[in-house]
Amino acid sequence: MIYHNPKDWSASLFRFNKADTFRKLLPLIIFACLYSWLVAFLEIEYFKLSTDSHFKNITQMHSLLGFAISMLLVFRTNTAYDRWWEGRKLWGALVNNSRNLSVKLNSYLPHDDERNRNFFKRLIPRFALELKAHLRSEITKLALDETEHPEIPSFDHTKHVPNQVASIITSKINMLYKEGKITDAQLINLNAETQSFLDICGACERIKNTPIPYSYSSFIKKFIVIYTLTMPLGFVFTLGYITIPVVAFIFYVLASLEIIAEEIEDPFGTDDNDLPMDKMAANIKKNVEDMLA
Repeated sequence: MIYHNPKDWSASLFRFNKADTFRKLLPLIIFACLYSWLVAFLEIEYFKLSTDSHFKNITQMHSLLGFAISMLLVFRTNTAYDRWWEGRKLWGALVNNSRNLSVKLNSYLPHDDERNRNFFKRLIPRFALELKAHLRSEITKLALDETEHPEIPSFDHTKHVPNQVASIITSKINMLYKEGKITDAQLINLNAETQSFLDICGACERIKNTPIPYSYSSFIKKFIVIYTLTMPLGFVFTLGYITIPVVAFIFYVLASLEIIAEEIEDPFGTDDNDLPMDKMAANIKKNVEDMLA
């Protein structure tokens, strides 16, 4: 995720990074300029259709279509941002629930019970790490010290790893209850926190596995391309060669909105504008270690 100062206009206007849409669209912008130049050249030098009033009405058609495409892109961008923001709220909840679980365990466990404290100190942050890897469809390379905690089995990465981590944490809490180290009320409180982990995991999977419908996304792309290809035909009668930069700029704006929506609709990837899950997982690890120290 790119961290920036929204009040710094110079950085936004004059600095380009690899996530900037201008770099991605540069070949298509050049094509739009060449195409617009060809249309303007043929109209001004050869056809000269601007004298016919019927062709001048094409500009009105573009005004109506421009309103329609703007509404579609607004809805598209808002929908994508809602998915990004919901993912951010879910990971914020994971951070808070990890802290709450650590605070409760710190209160319930004896201060000299280093073994159980170290167990949860390793397993609670491990859920965030495994969830991050699960959402990115990667196999985590982190390993547990099995000599220190032989009761932690090795994870089967062909199956749902976050489920395995949550299951181990729940089993350990129930074992503490059977050993008489926590009470009935404390068991209920801890189980509520561990249940919230899988609730968050399921909500993240819902975002990950339910993309924007293909037909809707495809229609917007086709609409943008067709609208851009017909723009020179409507503007050349009144703007002449000025049509070239006008068409290039309008195409840049419309296509950029679609690219931004594509990037943020899946907030769990590794793009520059995706959620900083690495940083949040590291914060969870640091907070849990501090509380259970």
